[in-house]
Amino acid sequence: MAQQTGFMLINLGTPDAPETGPVRRYLREFLSDPRVLDIPAPLRAFLLNAIILPTRPKASAAAYRKVWTDRGSPLLYHGLDLGKKVGDILGDSCSVRLAMRYGNPSISAVLDDFRSQGIDRIVAFPLFPQYSSAAFGSAVEKLFVEANKRWNLPTISVIPPYYDHPAFIRAFAAVARPVFESLNPDYVVMSYHGVPERQIRRGDDSGGQHCLRNDDCCAKIGFANRNCYRAQCFASSRALAAELGLDANGYEVTFQSRLGRDPWIQPYTDDRVEKLAHDGKKRLALLCPAFTADCLETIEEIGMEAREEFIEAGGDDLRLVPSLNSTDEWARAVVEIASDSVRFAEPALASR
Repeated sequence: MAQQTGFMLINLGTPDAPETGPVRRYLREFLSDPRVLDIPAPLRAFLLNAIILPTRPKASAAAYRKVWTDRGSPLLYHGLDLGKKVGDILGDSCSVRLAMRYGNPSISAVLDDFRSQGIDRIVAFPLFPQYSSAAFGSAVEKLFVEANKRWNLPTISVIPPYYDHPAFIRAFAAVARPVFESLNPDYVVMSYHGVPERQIRRGDDSGGQHCLRNDDCCAKIGFANRNCYRAQCFASSRALAAELGLDANGYEVTFQSRLGRDPWIQPYTDDRVEKLAHDGKKRLALLCPAFTADCLETIEEIGMEAREEFIEAGGDDLRLVPSLNSTDEWARAVVEIASDSVRFAEPALASR
């Protein structure tokens, strides 16, 4: 029997509908994850059940309705479209499926699907270019936890972070160029999803002597910060700037979507967008290179809210660069990145 490879694209997840009930279920699963809300379990349970879930789902549902389409959640349908294109490239040697860390289609359901096809070899492609414990780490942990529940364990290869892989950089630059040409921005912001500072320090392999210890801690990647999310974000930005021909003084890196009162990695996107307008910048192009598919955080938080804040502060236009979504360039990049990582173990991919 010719053995197929199961190719699992993994993204974060989305509610099943932009209504309070489905959003509450999604947030409960998401914020119950100790890699996301990395505080003692009793405190996490208190915050979730006493503060977050009674109030946040209604407001979040209203925000989701702003980005919902006839096809549903952008994060979901872009992922499904990407899976089809990747499958077309790989052909019959691979069965390509989209899985979500939270919500549907679940990682468990996709594992069952592969099993029903007689697939025992799986390549997992987390759709997170940079490593963070809250996204990449959580998705990989969930994959192995679910696989371990099976008596017959599949062989699993995980594609590592590809934050500066040339194919990823080329694909993101390709979606940025049309926006640059039409907007002619006088400044560029690269905004990444934020994480608490404590999570960065926790991943410091120097015993706390490197990460966030000085302003240049992310200027290059070495032993201490090789798994540092913030350092990888800066590395992505340097590579994108070089690909797009941006001057070092023509762009900056910021972080969005913070939650709670604890300090998160800085600078904060909302603060910087307003300050740039006050400083006389008129046309901002804003990229979100931590997101491989457009979602609430890109469309609503940046494309709507940040744009409105920038214009109110005196700017003329802020343009969100679309994410990679399911562009042909990104589909080809996914295959190239995967093939570079598993070429010796996975001949079905290496031959493509």
